[in-house]
Amino acid sequence: MKKLILICSLLLAPCFPAAASSQANQNEEIPCWQKAIQAAETDPNIVLIRCTITVTGNLSTSGSEITEAVVDVDLTNARIENSLREIPGVQQFRRSDARSAHPTSQGVTLRGLGGNASSRALLFVDGVPQADPFGGWVSWPGYDALNLASIRIRRGGGQPSAGPGALGGIIELDSRQWPYGTKLSAAYGSRNSVDAKASTLFGVGAGHISVSANYARGDGFTPIVARLRGSVDRGAKYSQAGLALRAVAPLSDDTELQANLRGFFDDRDRGFDFSDNENSGADASLRIVNRGDGWQYSALAYLQLREFSTRFGSVAADRNSVRLVFDQFSVPSTGLGARFEVRPPVGDDAELRIGGDWRRTIGETRENFFFAGPNPRRNRNAGGRSDTLGGFIEGSFKPSDALTLTAGGRLDRWSISDGFRKEINLSDASIRNDLAFADRSGWQGTGRAGIAFQASDAIKLRGAAYAGWRLPTLNELYRPFRVGADATAANELLRPEQLKGAEIGFEYDDSDVFDLSATLFWNRLDNGITNVTLANGPGLFPGVGFVSGAGVFRQRQNLDAVESVGIELDANIDITDSFSLRAGYAYIDAEVSANGAAIALDGLRPAQVAKHHASGSLIYDGDVVRGSASIRYIGQQFEDDLNTRSLGDALTIGARLAYDISDNLTLEAYGENLFNAEVQAAVSRSGIIERATPRTLWLGVKIKL
Repeated sequence: MKKLILICSLLLAPCFPAAASSQANQNEEIPCWQKAIQAAETDPNIVLIRCTITVTGNLSTSGSEITEAVVDVDLTNARIENSLREIPGVQQFRRSDARSAHPTSQGVTLRGLGGNASSRALLFVDGVPQADPFGGWVSWPGYDALNLASIRIRRGGGQPSAGPGALGGIIELDSRQWPYGTKLSAAYGSRNSVDAKASTLFGVGAGHISVSANYARGDGFTPIVARLRGSVDRGAKYSQAGLALRAVAPLSDDTELQANLRGFFDDRDRGFDFSDNENSGADASLRIVNRGDGWQYSALAYLQLREFSTRFGSVAADRNSVRLVFDQFSVPSTGLGARFEVRPPVGDDAELRIGGDWRRTIGETRENFFFAGPNPRRNRNAGGRSDTLGGFIEGSFKPSDALTLTAGGRLDRWSISDGFRKEINLSDASIRNDLAFADRSGWQGTGRAGIAFQASDAIKLRGAAYAGWRLPTLNELYRPFRVGADATAANELLRPEQLKGAEIGFEYDDSDVFDLSATLFWNRLDNGITNVTLANGPGLFPGVGFVSGAGVFRQRQNLDAVESVGIELDANIDITDSFSLRAGYAYIDAEVSANGAAIALDGLRPAQVAKHHASGSLIYDGDVVRGSASIRYIGQQFEDDLNTRSLGDALTIGARLAYDISDNLTLEAYGENLFNAEVQAAVSRSGIIERATPRTLWLGVKIKL
């Protein structure tokens, strides 16, 4: 007698974990229906009856993406930011991760378009923009709590539907929709470190609810390299936690309501007194998505609340004493936004997207400075508001099965308003200055056109040209800061950055064995915002106060341009049924064009941009045992805008081993920077070197219920 098995296939594959990029994740999540299909292929007594269940989430993948360089990110790394670091060309300004880096140094960008720590790539979670409303950086510890199905990077700028800011590209995090169940994990590592996560996904009526959380802490490593330490240097402690709630409820057969709520807390210091910082926030969003056969649409509204504080200490030359020099005791900010998109039915060979979005950021910095011992003599309060409002139209057309043409554009109205800076003497409350900056506004355009040609089943050629822009953040406009002895002033007169670029690409995809992607690109970022060195200490300087003889005074300024050319390579090889290899390489040649006060930077490389970045992973995927070995190389780069302080290249090796005790219980051991390479993260004018994560070993357990 033949067995009858009903197989319900899922539409919208990106929402299903079995379609995720990581082979390790795929094996972890292979559902029963897929096993049934595999059995039916070899057993003639099994008959499959197929039906379809539509699992909604985001709108379906845009047809325009066929002309983009898209790469999937492995989800096996415990920290999302470090998973992204494995993709060549992804830059988070500093080489340190969120266990020791200052939060404001963790903007994310691609293709060598850095210059300061603001993000020049847009991060989305389930379609919701994530940039910090005040600084544009990314609070990475809060995202480790998310119950994710996939991470994708879309390289290249000018995506009209994404909005302003996507100069280097887009990073998309999508939540897990299926299967239901609970996951628990905990790991204990070097320096009394703990990393724990929990997530559950369960059905409620025809919808579902996801709850996930993370907690991490550690005594931390000492950032200053051993040969240069003094008595003030110690471990950089950290404590981080996050909680995320997501509910999805169907409103009809084709429409659903998505509600998201996320909160996080991040407390860390940089390995000496008066270097502590706290960063916390809460996000909420509501989204309606319709994926019907006719008109499709989505509508989104979101709110971001942030609170940040930090102190800066000046360390003596012998590193045996430190004194408080700056206290930004409160930096509150709010982000508000809304977005809509409509996709009318235009036929099987075409796609049309029409929409618009609005974003407002409000924030200020409240700080004490000019300290005499523990007591500040002056107080500063500065801040303002920014708004962008724009509309876009984007489409793709297939004149033949092999050829796809894409084009799109958007127009934005931007404004910077309510800017102010007030300074008072705390001794008698007298006002030193009370400035109100003139409101500014303007229009900016974004555009992208692309072509893709499917030369054969395995070979695709693509190309694109694009233009985009980014508005200065409130951080760049109004907040001064310090790194060690160096001080950087804000600049309320900064102009928007403007990007133009082009790329050509080649893709070979033999899905059974091998795939390769290669992209050549050229970008020019006009009015690029960077930190420009204006003077050496010692001295009193406007906007920052006293700078010692070991430090320099800088100000954020617009350069004429930053020009970047390079190549990106990505390859995946299935060596055997159990072994696979993943490798990537990025070469980036970036150069500054400057005059005026920044003329000394002309012809130099932008700070923190390495020419070479490579990574590779060998993965073993057995029935009971799984493992991987990874290698990552980052080339030499400069710490400062004048290219006088060099950070050496670094080669790090990591490994991971997992053993399944049962279907629901797994033991893990993994290590970061196994050979304890010195990864230089910063170097001061006096030659003090700060390092990134040293050798760190972990033992952990994972449970599935």
